[in-house]
Amino acid sequence: MDSSLVSRLHLTPRAAASTVSPCFARLPVSGGRGVAAGLRCQAQAGDRDGLYMRRCVELARKAAGHTSPNPMVGCVIVRDGLVVGEGFHPKAGEPHAEVFALRDAGDLAEKATAYVSLEPCNHYGRTPPCTEALIKAKVKDVVVGMTDPNPIVASKGIERLQSAGIDVRVCAEEEAICRKLNEAYIHRMLTGKAFATLRTTLSMNGAVVNQIGSGADQPGGYYSQLLKEYDGVIISSNLAKTTTLPISHEAGAKQPLYIIIALGENSQLNIPFLNEECASEAIVLTDTPITVEPAGVEVSVLDRISLEPILQLLAQRGLCSVLMDFREAGGDLASLLKNFQEEKLVQKVVVELLPVWTVSKGIDLSFGGSQSFPLKDVEHKEVNGIVLLEGYV
Repeated sequence: MDSSLVSRLHLTPRAAASTVSPCFARLPVSGGRGVAAGLRCQAQAGDRDGLYMRRCVELARKAAGHTSPNPMVGCVIVRDGLVVGEGFHPKAGEPHAEVFALRDAGDLAEKATAYVSLEPCNHYGRTPPCTEALIKAKVKDVVVGMTDPNPIVASKGIERLQSAGIDVRVCAEEEAICRKLNEAYIHRMLTGKAFATLRTTLSMNGAVVNQIGSGADQPGGYYSQLLKEYDGVIISSNLAKTTTLPISHEAGAKQPLYIIIALGENSQLNIPFLNEECASEAIVLTDTPITVEPAGVEVSVLDRISLEPILQLLAQRGLCSVLMDFREAGGDLASLLKNFQEEKLVQKVVVELLPVWTVSKGIDLSFGGSQSFPLKDVEHKEVNGIVLLEGYV
C-alpha cells in the first residue's frame, strides 16, 4: 500500500464518517502549520475519548490485510477539541500511525492529546520508537486503546511517556473494539500460534458443499474480503487439484499464502491453477515426500499432520491469521478439526447457509470434533439470498 493513502490534512473542514459522529470536525491547516478555523466538536467530555478512539480504529482498518505481522493502528491528534492530525500504519516496514498523524498536525501537535488504538512502541525495529516522536512533538497527553501484548513493548511505551512527563490513560470503554481490531495479532503474541478461522458453506439440510454464494467471491463480497484480511488460507489437496485457488478481488488486496494439506498422496501432486510465477505463494504440508507441480512450490513433510503444529509453524513464518476453507466433509481437513474446541485451536467460525437442499451421498456430514458447545458473540446477516453466520469459539 502506498503511503499516499495515509490521511492528510485538507484545506477545508471535513466531517468524519457518519459511523463516528456527525460533530467530528477537523482543524484546517496548510502544510501542517495553519490557523484554527473549524467547528468544535459538541460531544460531552465523557464521550470524547470514545469518539476519537473509534476514529482511530476506523483509520487503522484502512490498512486491513497489509500490516501483518504488525498490528493495525490508527492515531488522531486533538487540540482544543479539534482534530489537527490523523494517520495510520499502512504496512510493515513503513512509519507507524503516530508518525503520520504527527506529520499531519505539524506544530499544532504541541500541547495536544494523541489518541492511538494501541500502545506506542518504545523500541527500534524497522522504524524508530513512536514514544520518542510523541515526546519530541511535545504532546500534552496520550490516550491508548489497549496495551500491546508484544513482550518487547508490553507497557514499556506507556512507562517511557510517563517518565517524560506525559499523562497516559487507557480508553477502557473502547478497549473491546481495539482488541477485536487486532484479534489475530494478539492471539499470536499470547499463544505462539496463528489465529484460525473455520469457514464453510452448508446447504439447508446441513451438508457441506463446495460452493460459494452468489457475489461472495466478487469485490465487496464477504469471501473476497475474508481472503484479503487473512495471511493464509488452508485448503485440501483435492480442492487444489480440481478448483481455481481462492483469490481476493478487493482493490489492492495482498493475496493469502496457500497452505495445501496433502495426506496419503501418491508421489506427485499437480496444482493446475497455480503457475510457476506464483509458486512461492503456496506451501504443501504432507505426511509423505511428494513432488509438486508447478516447480518451486515449497513442500514440508511433517511427522504429524495436525492443527496445532501447523498453526505453530505458520506463526513462526510470520503469519498472524489463517482461514481454514472447509469444503468437503470427510476430506483432508476433517482430521485437523478433531478436538479443535477442546484444544482451543480454532478461534472463530464463519458459516454460509445456502438456500439449496443437497442429497447425501452416504458421507458422514458431521465434522468439528466430538464436543458440543455454544458459540459466543454470534452475528448474522443476509446477503444476496444467503445467510452468513459468524461466532467465536
